[in-house]
Amino acid sequence: MGYFYQYYYLILILQGLCLFHSFKKGTQNKWLWIIAFIPLVGCLIYLYSEVINKNDITNLQTGVASIVNPGGRIKDLEARFKFSETFTNRVALANAYLENKMYEKAIALYEPALTGVFNESEDVIHNLIKAYHQMGRYDDIIRIAPRIASTYGFARSKANLSYAIALAEKGKYDEAENEYKKMNLRFVNYESRFYYGDFLLLRNRKPEAAEIFNSIIEEGQHLTGHEKSEAKIWIDKARQEVYRNNLNFGKTS
Repeated sequence: MGYFYQYYYLILILQGLCLFHSFKKGTQNKWLWIIAFIPLVGCLIYLYSEVINKNDITNLQTGVASIVNPGGRIKDLEARFKFSETFTNRVALANAYLENKMYEKAIALYEPALTGVFNESEDVIHNLIKAYHQMGRYDDIIRIAPRIASTYGFARSKANLSYAIALAEKGKYDEAENEYKKMNLRFVNYESRFYYGDFLLLRNRKPEAAEIFNSIIEEGQHLTGHEKSEAKIWIDKARQEVYRNNLNFGKTS
């Protein structure tokens, strides 16, 4: 019986790790029932299909450790940074602060990191914009976002959305719309496009807002299961705006 219980608890732990990893990657709709109802086999299939390299395994271990004892991980990173104030240690600690919603501490570390050869560090600027957004520091977002605005992928990033929101909050409506237009691409950027629709509604431009919202809804019918699970919240919100504001599904006038 002792071996049975050991086996049982090992399977539960394995299930927990696989489910955590699946939710983190956004694939839970595909894997939840397989992992839950075919415990060992389902977990093995999941690991073979989804955990394909050492980086995934490392990230999984780090994520579990952060949930079990986030304070311990931060203390370890603080000790490393105190011992050696390198760029790598600084950013690792700032990232941990950001993940744990300690935004002021994260900002205090990110800002001095942007010096010398690291002045244009995209990862640091992206995370700094995220922290600024959470603190409502729109002027700072407007100041720093142009450093990476021309980089590849910026138009598909949360940083660009934060930049557009900051511009609108500061009354720079034309500039904000220019950023929203860059993000208004089919079959991507559903969150950013939803905010663009809301931006247009606030400007009393209902036909254009209707076009944005209805495009989001229409595209949702053609997404794969995984894609739809990621976009669902914004598709639902777009549908609510259409009905709430009488925007006539499928029409723009």
